[in-house]
Amino acid sequence: MNWEKTIFHFKSFLKLEKSLSKNSIDAYETDIKKFVSYLDSKKLAISPTQVQTKDIKKFLEWLNEFNLNARSQARIISGLKAFFKYLLLENRIDSDPSGLVESPKLGRKLPEVLSIEEIDRIISAIDLSLPEGQRNKSIIETLYSCGLRVSELVNLKISNLYFNDGFIRVVGKGDKERLVPIGQKAIKEIGYYFQDRNSLSQIDKSSENIVFLNRRGKQLSRITIFDFIKKLALKANIKKNISPHTFRHSFATHLIEGGADLRAVQEMLGHESITTTEIYTHLDREYLREAIIQFHPRS
Repeated sequence: MNWEKTIFHFKSFLKLEKSLSKNSIDAYETDIKKFVSYLDSKKLAISPTQVQTKDIKKFLEWLNEFNLNARSQARIISGLKAFFKYLLLENRIDSDPSGLVESPKLGRKLPEVLSIEEIDRIISAIDLSLPEGQRNKSIIETLYSCGLRVSELVNLKISNLYFNDGFIRVVGKGDKERLVPIGQKAIKEIGYYFQDRNSLSQIDKSSENIVFLNRRGKQLSRITIFDFIKKLALKANIKKNISPHTFRHSFATHLIEGGADLRAVQEMLGHESITTTEIYTHLDREYLREAIIQFHPRS
């Protein structure tokens, strides 16, 4: 059993059985290929079914030489564990060599959150005289109004905009669809952007139904959005390390601080587990104390 063929079958399993997105599947593949690179560097001719626990532990020691942080190491270990669980499920191996391998202990790391004032400063830094100015403004308003992942934003379709009802249909992880409310401010900015979009000299046939396009009439890449948001933050003198995800986290945080129900926020973010939503929302102690006083029968 060679690595290339086994990885191919594992990716098919993740897509068909687990319904994972392409980005998630690519991440798993990258993690496993790091392990294969290690085996190649050490000239270890080991097939997937011959891997032992000691090989994985030696691999982690090798990773440490590259000064990878605990979070990156934990992600790679998670990818390997999923791979060997698949082999176990397929009866390719009798025992899981990754079962006794522990991931590094991770502290609870929360992404940066922007204040409303900081979000306004970033939007104000957009030069609307540029061809992409109104597009970028409507992108930020949509990210913050709907709490979208960047992959959900770049794949947002015109046919999934229900502005009269105040909703958009979003295709999230695992191709799972959900309806998300959209604010009037974002609706208005997208309407202004559509005037620019309609004046593009040409629109690629495969992108005709995509909301946000580049100047060549093609679907935007995630990197393009990361890049212009970083530049806007610098221009607005925002010292925090922000990304498109920062607007998603700010969306959830501001809703919770405003008194929104955690289950409602979970639904809007598209999380399967409420635990995941709790990680995205940092409730301060005063909010929790007030909630207990208000709702607990013994208070």
